[in-house]
Amino acid sequence: MKFTDRGIKAIRLPETGRIDVWADNGNGFGLRVSSTGRKVFQFAYRFEGKARRMMLGEYGESPNMTLAEAHKVHALAREQLAKGIDPGAVEQEAKREAQAAPTVAQLVEEYIERWAKPRKRTWPEDARMLGKDVIPRWGERKAKDITRRDVLKMLDELQDRGCTTSANRTLACVRKMFNFGVERDMIETSPCTNVRAPVQEVQRDRVLSPEELQTFWNRLDDAHMSEGSRLALRLQLLTATRKGEVLAAAWGDFDLKGCMWTIPVEESKNKMPHRVPLSTQAMAILDRIKTISGDSPWLFPSRNDATRHAIETSVDHAVRRNQDHFGIGQFTPHDLRRTAASQMTEMGISRLVVSKILNHVERGITAVYDRHSYDAEKRAALDAWGKRLETIVTGQDDHNVVELPVRKVAG
Repeated sequence: MKFTDRGIKAIRLPETGRIDVWADNGNGFGLRVSSTGRKVFQFAYRFEGKARRMMLGEYGESPNMTLAEAHKVHALAREQLAKGIDPGAVEQEAKREAQAAPTVAQLVEEYIERWAKPRKRTWPEDARMLGKDVIPRWGERKAKDITRRDVLKMLDELQDRGCTTSANRTLACVRKMFNFGVERDMIETSPCTNVRAPVQEVQRDRVLSPEELQTFWNRLDDAHMSEGSRLALRLQLLTATRKGEVLAAAWGDFDLKGCMWTIPVEESKNKMPHRVPLSTQAMAILDRIKTISGDSPWLFPSRNDATRHAIETSVDHAVRRNQDHFGIGQFTPHDLRRTAASQMTEMGISRLVVSKILNHVERGITAVYDRHSYDAEKRAALDAWGKRLETIVTGQDDHNVVELPVRKVAG
C-alpha cells in the first residue's frame, strides 16, 4: 500500500497477534501492526545473504516517530547497507551504549570521588549542593540527555526559591561536574556551555572597623553557636588565614613549642605549604581549642563523624544565624581575613609581608628566585597584629596588655 497518515490510521487491526504491512516499492519499508493498536515502522533487508529486520520506531506524534521521520531513518539505513554496514547492528550497538551511558547520579558520584575530594577542601559543600538540587531533579536521567534548557530551568527555580548567590554557586559546581564528565569521556558536551551566572555579584570589600571588631569579639561569647565556631572565628581573625584552612587544621600541623602552624599543601588553596607564626594571643586560643577537641587529631572535629574535621558551612551558618546578635551589619567569615590584612597594612606593615601572611601566589621572575621564607617578618607582623587586636577589643594600653581575654562559655 501507499503509506500516508490517513492510510496508516485506517489499517484494520488484527483480531489477535500482529500483521506486517509493506509500502509499495518501499525497499523493505513497512509497518508491524498489533491487535493492541500499536504500529511500528520496520525495515526488512538482507545482509551477507541473511534476512534481517530492523525496527525503526513506533508510529505517532512526538515522542514517537512520524511518517516523515521514519522515511529519513529508513533512507539512512539503506545508505549504511549500500556501504556494506549492517544498520541493525549499528542500531543495537547504539542501544547498548545508551543503556550503558552514565546517569547524572553516577556522574555526581564519580565527580565527587575522583575530582572534588582529591582537590577541594570544600567538597562536602559540592556534595550537598548536588544532593539537594541536582540528584532529585535529574538523578535517574542519562547525563548525556541533560540540555542547556534543563540547566536554565533549574537556575530559574533556585531564584524563584529566593536563592540568589547560591544559584551562582550551584551553576559553578554543576559546570565543573559536566566539564569533568567531558574530560572523562562520559558525555560529549557540557549543557552548561554559554550559560551565564544568573546573579551579578559585586566583589566584596567589607572590612570591619575597630568599633565593629570590638563588638564582634565581645558578643561572640553570647552568640548562639558552638564553642568550636567561636574559637575558629577568633583563630582566623588572629592568623588572617582562610576559614577552610582553620577548620581543616590538624594538631600534627602545629609546632606548639616553636609557636608555628604549617598548613600542608593539600589544605592550602594555592597548593603551596604555608607557615603561620603564632602570636601569644593565637596560642591562647589554641590552648582553649585543645580543651574542647579532646583526643581528636583535628582542632575542630565534625560533630557527626569523629574521623573528619568540621566543614566550612558550619561556621558560615553560625555567622548568618547571629547577624542580628552582632548588630554590626552583614559580614562573612572571609571578611575577617580581609579585615586582619587591612589592619596590618594600616599599622605600617608592608604589603609584601601581608601578602606572605595571606599566602598569595606571586607572579613574575622575582617570585621564582626569591626563596626567602619571611618567617621572621611574618612573626613580627602577626605579633603586632595580635597586640593591636587586643587593644581594640579591651581598650587597654599597648604596654599594659598581657593576653587576649577569652571567657569560657558553654558550647
